[in-house]
Amino acid sequence: MKSSSRLQLYLDTAEVEAWQTWMPTGLFYGVTSNPLLLERAQVPCTAASLEQLAQRAFDLGAQEVQLQTWGETVPALVQRGQRLAAIDSRVVVKVPVTQTGTTAATQLIAAGVRVTLTAAYAVHQALIAAAVGAEYVAPYLGRINDLGREGRSELATMQQALTGVHSTTRILTASIRSVEDIAVLAAHGLDTFTFSPAIAAAFFAVEATSAATADFERAAAG
Repeated sequence: MKSSSRLQLYLDTAEVEAWQTWMPTGLFYGVTSNPLLLERAQVPCTAASLEQLAQRAFDLGAQEVQLQTWGETVPALVQRGQRLAAIDSRVVVKVPVTQTGTTAATQLIAAGVRVTLTAAYAVHQALIAAAVGAEYVAPYLGRINDLGREGRSELATMQQALTGVHSTTRILTASIRSVEDIAVLAAHGLDTFTFSPAIAAAFFAVEATSAATADFERAAAG
């Protein structure tokens, strides 16, 4: 039986081989992607290819797949977002938290589409997500740090802001560069994270555990 914890972890890649490696661990609730990750995985950014990709993720045990809509206008974002949402009720549509993106997100949410407002860099952008009723807001922790700011502190404040307004919007922390980022933010009440296969490997790269396991195996062998 699965834990009743609110913790949700996602594998942030469009590489099916990585899904095949990591989904069987049971660590991940789902997978996330965006056009840049599709490009790296050499997956065409089309509704048809994303439908095939999502189905593969579901076949591998994903409970949720987050796919990003694209387009420079509200109608384009909405049309593609609706097409992605039609793939499966477990698909969440990611939309950039710009004025254009938020307008599109509002229309998608009104139509019953599950939405993540993504590419957040400021605390107040979480309030945008809360105001329009987005299911998630996705801030980029590592990139916030790259701007010379204290990303962990800002995301902790973001969580406090959502809690303060009694919002059910979840912070989907992205651009994670260390396991320690996740541990520290979890201590501040954040419970939803997406990260690369490299970070997934780091979860299990504990030398003392490996050494203890080797000792167990030697003892078992007699």
